[in-house]
Amino acid sequence: MEQRQTIRIKTISEFHQSRGLPAPEHPLISVIDYSKIERPADIGETNWMFDFYQIAVKRGTPKMKYGQQEYDFDEGVMFFISPNQIFGIEPDANTKVKRSGWMLLIHRDFLWNTSLAKTIKQYEYFDYSVNEALFLSEKEEETLNCIIQNIRQEYHSNIDKFSKQIIISQIETLLNYSERFYNRQFITREKSSHKILERLEEILNDYFKNDDVAIKGLPSVQFIAGELNVSPKYLSSLLKVLTGQNTQQHIHEKLIEKAKEKLSTTDLSVSEIAYELGFEHPQSFSKLFKTKTRQSPLKFRASFN
Repeated sequence: MEQRQTIRIKTISEFHQSRGLPAPEHPLISVIDYSKIERPADIGETNWMFDFYQIAVKRGTPKMKYGQQEYDFDEGVMFFISPNQIFGIEPDANTKVKRSGWMLLIHRDFLWNTSLAKTIKQYEYFDYSVNEALFLSEKEEETLNCIIQNIRQEYHSNIDKFSKQIIISQIETLLNYSERFYNRQFITREKSSHKILERLEEILNDYFKNDDVAIKGLPSVQFIAGELNVSPKYLSSLLKVLTGQNTQQHIHEKLIEKAKEKLSTTDLSVSEIAYELGFEHPQSFSKLFKTKTRQSPLKFRASFN
């Protein structure tokens, strides 16, 4: 397979120029109307990387493929792209796309010395893959459109000492609503979410059934997410909403389940069980077991004798 070229865009002005748009009114923040873009991105030919944040809501036809998943843009679909994230767009038809929606570009320098400079890292959806988009209801999209309109109006107006903080507050409101809507999506898209849960259980069962766990070591969050074809942050967020536990906690739950089985049905020593379950040091196994069960492995075994 031919490797794609990755194009890096460093500034918002450079992005405007690459899409055939007029120069931005503010060098560090811009709201763009999709319908005004004269030169769209090279679909299916190029990977892209930005030095700024992009938050976008798209509508349009035909269906498009982002990553491994297909989306129907008759719905409002929201994307969050962080600086240095590489992404591409795959079409499934050679027809012209009718675009509508908006994108908000925020350079990291705009966040400097603001509360958002640190807290933006708490919004885990910036680390989701592009194919883990947020599907918006009509009402949700209207809510976000109002916020975007406020941001656009604020930097269109005469800039004063209040402007930046007002815009930052609007961005924070946008991000908080987006977090709420993602939580709603994990619940309402129940079929696909529970398929991931079922598959997670299968992967963990198969992993701990194999005799080579001692060689491979404990399964990592990255490994599990890779097997499920989702990003680690997306998986943990989904699991926390559905079960109250993140991916690491699910791995530990399965581990303790297997440990209890071995302690109650075999004569293996605690050290042997620890090694069989992928621990390099038996002390680490005993510590985790006691944390999770409030008993040492030996005390748990004794309860069966």
